[in-house]
Amino acid sequence: MTEIDELRPTTTAYGTERPVPPWASAAARAVPLLLLPQCLWRLPFAFGFEMGLDVDGAMPSSLWVSVPYVFGLSLITEVLALLSLGLVRGWGEIAPAWLPFIGGKRINPFAAIVPATLGGLGATAFWAPVLLSWFGVGDAAGFTSPGWHTLALLCIAPGMLWGPLVLVLTYAYYTRRCRPAVRATGVRR
Repeated sequence: MTEIDELRPTTTAYGTERPVPPWASAAARAVPLLLLPQCLWRLPFAFGFEMGLDVDGAMPSSLWVSVPYVFGLSLITEVLALLSLGLVRGWGEIAPAWLPFIGGKRINPFAAIVPATLGGLGATAFWAPVLLSWFGVGDAAGFTSPGWHTLALLCIAPGMLWGPLVLVLTYAYYTRRCRPAVRATGVRR
């Protein structure tokens, strides 16, 4: 092996320059799945079915407004959740070749770290009042029966892990991309 070959980055099974911890890969795959129950729970609202919420008229009465809004919100939520995979895959380090202007180029780590950190903090801040209301702090949404309330908790609660998981994944990405690696010989590269 030549000296140049030693300096050339190698890729791992996920297409990353340095190995991704198995827990990080599992967490990144879990994020979209954790949000899926919430997105599915939200879909009946598009058709005026309020899933046991004790509020009348919370959604627009027009299907032309509510259907695109609810389905679009669910779709955007899942697409954003899928972006967390970029923190553990090669396309989070080198832009895919099909992208105009940046395709095939290395991505500056902070171009992923800053938006992921802001997104993780934003998702955490968004869900904090809901979580607190479930513990009696602030106003909680009312439900027509305990069954509807339980269903809402089961569907919404997993999504509350979105922000914290993205923050943990972002820190793992930062340590993998920004800290020098130590080889088995003890030499930093």
